[in-house]
Amino acid sequence: MDNVISVQKTILPGKETNKRDWIATSFHLLFLGSAMVGVLSVATIAWFVFHEGLPAFQQAGITNLVLGQEWLPPALFGIAPMIVASLISTFGAVIIGVPIAIMTAVFLAELAPKWLANIVRPAVELLAGIPSVVYGFFGLVIIVPMIETLFNIPAGNTVLAGIIVLAIMILPTVIAISETSLRALPATYKEAALALGASHIYSVFKVLIPAARSGIYTGISLGIARAIGETMAIIMVMGNAPAMPGSLLEPARTLTANIAMEMSYATGIHASALYSTGIVLLVFIVLLNASLLYLNHKRAH
Repeated sequence: MDNVISVQKTILPGKETNKRDWIATSFHLLFLGSAMVGVLSVATIAWFVFHEGLPAFQQAGITNLVLGQEWLPPALFGIAPMIVASLISTFGAVIIGVPIAIMTAVFLAELAPKWLANIVRPAVELLAGIPSVVYGFFGLVIIVPMIETLFNIPAGNTVLAGIIVLAIMILPTVIAISETSLRALPATYKEAALALGASHIYSVFKVLIPAARSGIYTGISLGIARAIGETMAIIMVMGNAPAMPGSLLEPARTLTANIAMEMSYATGIHASALYSTGIVLLVFIVLLNASLLYLNHKRAH
């Protein structure tokens, strides 16, 4: 009887170990599969867009399509005006929105009393849930007439209106990620700076923000992606003229607006040209993320 008990004691731990290994392997495969869903989704979207857009590049030529300044389907497919409008509106939104977002994140994470932070934070989070069309209505009713009045122009549907709307739209993304990055820093960073005689504000700008720059860069990257990919609000406030904008007070059309406005009736090479516009957008996003990753890696070393 004692021999049987000793045999059971030696066998059962092995079975438990095998069971734990099997469970761990199953979860490992589950997590791997979940991660691969995102990778496969990106790869599938990229393949589809390139497959549909390559005929336009082959027929019109990459140079004529990317650098051409006239968009008159089905004869001319120059998207340079839309590229310039997209870059200007996105860059302007970043110039206005990112400093405001970072200062708001610093205020919420380091300066605001708890009762005030509990009011401001939900308001910022609410901005993220507002549909794009509501931002478009806001821009159409408030910002467009304001630009008409301030600059005495016949129509306020301009690049400047698009920049202001996009700057507001990227705020919640950049604020939320920047605040989270600042709060994730060890308390010893600020304590060490204060112990050395630095003021609170000096510690924020010279210690905390540089230490949290990886997360802040991520927030900026997502904000830029939101701005360059926005469609509905831009259609409502930018005028949608497929011409090269000469100033911020002229109407323009972005790449996303060009796709949304014409895809419903486009056929043949016209539809392929719109898909090629999507290729250009995809390349922009890839270059943007690569640049920010490189900058972050370079700063880290």
